[in-house]
Amino acid sequence: MQKKIKKLLKNSMRYNKNSAGKLMKKILITLCLLANTGLMLSALPVKAYEPPTEAKLQYNQGIDYYKIGQYDRAMASFRQAISIDPNYIDAYYNLGSILEYLKQEEAALAVFKQIIVRKPDDYESVFKAANLSYKLGQNDKAKTYLSLIPPQSTVYQKAQALTASLNKNTEQQPKQPESKVQTTQTAAQTAPEKSQPQTQQAPAAATQPKTEASNQMYNNITSPTGIATDAAGNLYVASFSDNLIYKITPDGKRIVFIKNAKINGPIDMASDTQGNIYVSNYNANNVIKITPTGVISELVSNVQKPYGVHINGTFLYVSCQGSNSVLKYKL
Repeated sequence: MQKKIKKLLKNSMRYNKNSAGKLMKKILITLCLLANTGLMLSALPVKAYEPPTEAKLQYNQGIDYYKIGQYDRAMASFRQAISIDPNYIDAYYNLGSILEYLKQEEAALAVFKQIIVRKPDDYESVFKAANLSYKLGQNDKAKTYLSLIPPQSTVYQKAQALTASLNKNTEQQPKQPESKVQTTQTAAQTAPEKSQPQTQQAPAAATQPKTEASNQMYNNITSPTGIATDAAGNLYVASFSDNLIYKITPDGKRIVFIKNAKINGPIDMASDTQGNIYVSNYNANNVIKITPTGVISELVSNVQKPYGVHINGTFLYVSCQGSNSVLKYKL
């Protein structure tokens, strides 16, 4: 196990070694790419990306947790770094690498997609997405990702090897035994009617496709953070970077529920029995209340970096990162 952890740290994680937390790997990769393309470095200066201090603190904390094997806490720290700075590429990368290590391929793929959207030339992440798609049986998507990797990339050889594996598996894929399927269908159609008492079990079998259909992914939501629901089955999703709240109806329709200057860095949300939504405004240092009709009011002010919100009965609880405290507020 120790060897696996060391190998993952060496090959998968992106982490800094100095106390200031300055991330240089991305700069070095950029310089290598520029050198391979034959461009003069003096003609295209590279400006170091500097995340906000709070994001770097969360990022470095995630690295520390990871080194001692506390993966859940590490992922939570990387997610907080991302919520503070939605363009923190290395935080995404490390979060995705841990999810991949824990065999949570779908979640890991979703994270690497976020990197590709923000930085299409991060070919390490493109390869990760291709490899995860391959593991999930999404061969066409894997090939699409692999086609984006240029020969000068450091992962090009690995991409070529994965492409060869995909092509080989496609050639060896057996045809479906149609005759067996037809035989099974015929047997089912000719079953005697004396088995009618078994029809009591039919509703349970019929509900299985509905259960599968209820699992779905809502895509193209920029920097999603907090979520909440109401009694009607509507889903509300906060977009941290866009400063708005989406509403997704039970039939999957997505609309902008509200976008207002009073929404500034929404992190978490909670709803009460009346359908009111409470939002922690991380950048505005307050908690706002949104009624079902979209009326916004400031509920609690002067809260230092509010993060999580929770409702229990008539009380609202707010975790305050800026003051290392939790507020209990009577509604």
